[in-house]
Amino acid sequence: MSLCRAAMSPVSASSRLNKNLHQHYRSLPQGDVAQVTYVWIDGSGETLRCKTRTLECEPQGIEDLPEWNFDGSSTYQADTSNSDMHLVPVRMFRDPFALDPNKLVLCEVLKFNRQPAETNLRVRCRKVMEDVQDLKVWFGMEQEYTLLGVDGHPFDWPQNGFPGRQGPYYCGVGADRAYGRDIVECHYKACLYAGIKVVGTNAEVMPSQWEFQVGPGEGLDVADQLWMARFLLHRVCEDFGVVASLDPKPITGDWNGAGCHTNVSTEASRAEGGLQYMEEAIEKLKERHAQHIRVYDPRGGQDNLRRLTGLQETSSIHSFTAGVADRGASVRIPRQVGLQGWGYFEDRRPAANCDPYAVTEVIVYCSIFKCYDNDKRYRGFL
Repeated sequence: MSLCRAAMSPVSASSRLNKNLHQHYRSLPQGDVAQVTYVWIDGSGETLRCKTRTLECEPQGIEDLPEWNFDGSSTYQADTSNSDMHLVPVRMFRDPFALDPNKLVLCEVLKFNRQPAETNLRVRCRKVMEDVQDLKVWFGMEQEYTLLGVDGHPFDWPQNGFPGRQGPYYCGVGADRAYGRDIVECHYKACLYAGIKVVGTNAEVMPSQWEFQVGPGEGLDVADQLWMARFLLHRVCEDFGVVASLDPKPITGDWNGAGCHTNVSTEASRAEGGLQYMEEAIEKLKERHAQHIRVYDPRGGQDNLRRLTGLQETSSIHSFTAGVADRGASVRIPRQVGLQGWGYFEDRRPAANCDPYAVTEVIVYCSIFKCYDNDKRYRGFL
């Protein structure tokens, strides 16, 4: 039955090319030069682009990487008449595809006047995180995604029907319960090779849906790593001929959606008695629920409107709730945290296709700082 399902999941033509022949060329010596792939967020705010250049030697750090440019008129970021956009390297990773000494580089995008592009939310995130360095704010982000065939149908699902109801698939084992594990394990290893702090992965509630977790770490660091982990996910899926979808609700009906649950703590909340600080932060999140919803997906809340229904382990988009061990709440305090009285809370509202720079920034803005409304630096920010 598993073989029948697999046969009905269309994969790309490129994935069926001769991989042994491809590996022959991959393994050719390249001398002292290094291939460096520049990666950036395009004008959609959720899709990644890349291109590769040759450097005369292996770069040892960001300072060894030159700025570059690209045609912004082809990425929804500029007009044809003034199309050159600047690529500014900000984070370097090992390349798990071309291997050492080759690199992957995450870049910020600047416009012709060197102002941040509209979808370059990293600049604002960096400024906010610098202001809270002394609070030692940590984030951990849980990225859910769904594997699809190139026809847009969930990978390994019956072509003209549905698999069995949800229940046996979460953390499931077996050919009839875990769809696409090879892809997941390859992505996991690729992240570790690249230097991304992936701390775990698991099958999710809906078949063909999976999750990996990045963190804990400071907001900008975790967001950088999550964006590159997404890039690696798309590249690994490209090799297998399938699609990784971050759609928050890829299948309508009684099937779980996909989120990017975000765990938050400060040095104070991680110390004895820290629960009170989490409760104060959660109250501030409640006051700004509408603002958060607008930030938690790239379409101002329209994507999450399909997902946050109050069903399938979600809260309602129209109200804010919090509770201990409650996966139907907007914000969950893990049971262990509630018992010990310190630790972190989980904001379950961000959609799978959220921008982690925007999510971590708005959480800091609305919950971590004290006396925000009296802080003129941030008045009118949202």
